[in-house]
Amino acid sequence: MPHVLLIEDDASVRDGMELVLRRHGYDIDTAATGEEALALLDGPDGGKIELAVLDLMLPGLDGFEVCRRIRARTTTMPVIMLTARGDDQDIVTGLEAGADDYVVKPVTAPVLEARIRAALRRAEPSAQARKADGDFAGLVIDRAGLTVTKRGVPIALPPSELRLLLELSASPGRVFSREQLLESIWDHTFLGDSRLVDAAVGRLRAKLEDVPAKPRYVQTVRGFGYRFGPL
Repeated sequence: MPHVLLIEDDASVRDGMELVLRRHGYDIDTAATGEEALALLDGPDGGKIELAVLDLMLPGLDGFEVCRRIRARTTTMPVIMLTARGDDQDIVTGLEAGADDYVVKPVTAPVLEARIRAALRRAEPSAQARKADGDFAGLVIDRAGLTVTKRGVPIALPPSELRLLLELSASPGRVFSREQLLESIWDHTFLGDSRLVDAAVGRLRAKLEDVPAKPRYVQTVRGFGYRFGPL
């Protein structure tokens, strides 16, 4: 049973989501504040938590800061943020803070559960993405071990960024549209949002590139999408 941490200050919303997710077979821990959630992650059972569903509008530490602190603790745990307004700036800020996906409240149970399943699948890259290791001008990608190093220095990547890198680098020079990447990485065959792709690319470039504004690895092909290289 996947173990999910649900961080939501509205008790009625939190209880409803918890009930639905338990019915779908998830183990659930809940927190009403960011401080409570971080304490759970740092506690003796924190290592069992596989995914966080995080409301942005929290008392005390807001969801953006909580997301940053979760990312400082772990790069492997997916984070899905909840936003009540669907405000563009909130979404972009949340994605830049390290969230893997987002849903706008009120959210239906099938949509939330589908997003959780998709996020958990992203932790297991596809066979195509695993097909060959590579050393790309000092960037070494170990597909079996799911590790990335640059000039011998390990680079920690959360699931969406790692899978994006694996997907692009499996076919150097091939141009992928945002829609193709949304479907293959985020499993968004509906309600897709190119901001997910653009935010993940921006975070990836900040970690991989010597000069993010002049990328060698993850390049933009204007009007089409993204490609890996040529270096």
